[in-house]
Amino acid sequence: MNQYEQKVELYFELKGTPDSSRESYWRRMNAFLIYMHERNRTIEEMKVEDIQQYILFLKKEKELSSGTINNYISAIRFFYTYVLDREWNPRQVPRMKRAQSLPVIPSKDDVLLLLYSTNNLKHKAIFSMIYGSGLRVSEVARLKICDIDSKSMRVRVQNAKHNTNRYTILSENALKVLRQYFRNDFSKEYTRNDWLFPGRNPSDHIHVKSIKNTLIKMRDKLQLDPNISAHTLRHCFSTHLLEDGVDPVFIQHMLGHKTLKTTLTYLHMTSKSLMGVKSPLDTHGDHQI
Repeated sequence: MNQYEQKVELYFELKGTPDSSRESYWRRMNAFLIYMHERNRTIEEMKVEDIQQYILFLKKEKELSSGTINNYISAIRFFYTYVLDREWNPRQVPRMKRAQSLPVIPSKDDVLLLLYSTNNLKHKAIFSMIYGSGLRVSEVARLKICDIDSKSMRVRVQNAKHNTNRYTILSENALKVLRQYFRNDFSKEYTRNDWLFPGRNPSDHIHVKSIKNTLIKMRDKLQLDPNISAHTLRHCFSTHLLEDGVDPVFIQHMLGHKTLKTTLTYLHMTSKSLMGVKSPLDTHGDHQI
């Protein structure tokens, strides 16, 4: 694999691939190559049949979801076409059909319970930013001090998914937590280009997995729905805004969705009663069943 690393990294640099996508592609390509090595198959010997058997392995033995398997297919396809320079036939390696499942959307009370159940100001600030501004976990991890504009109450999100840049709203309550965190964790010696949430090594930002694992520990401690994750807070941002009557177009821009169609999927997750929608069974005046 070493002889291909430079070629892959060059591609990522030329395309400007985000760090999170690079890590995902590398992890899945390496998993496939380890699978091949364990079966005494070299990269040069790789055939479509090897890829097909690997997908069956992921499905039947690993029991991965369709969406996760499709992510593996994307990584293997990249390696097969770009690194090995071979022709890819999608009819031989079809992407799996995904059964649409709606994420869990906890109530506002449960979200606030999550946000304020910790005394760790850094964690509280991170989760307040995800829910208060609709950020992805990778986006909040890469925030810099200069991305927070308290005068215009905006958050600048740079180099996001699909290599996009955008602004989203800054919550007043999140700003209060941020200021407490800043006074507590930052010395006088800092620059506006420093990470807002540095990792153990101050030159690096906090790791995405650290944010995800922290939320899981908080969730389990509070005995909340086990399907709640850090990304759930972003789902809650859009769903709760829809319930408050905010125009979906505004939500689309704040979330950084390419199309309005993606944003409108959150309509399935709203509490219709909070949007003033009544069941026809309840619109018969004083008639009782």
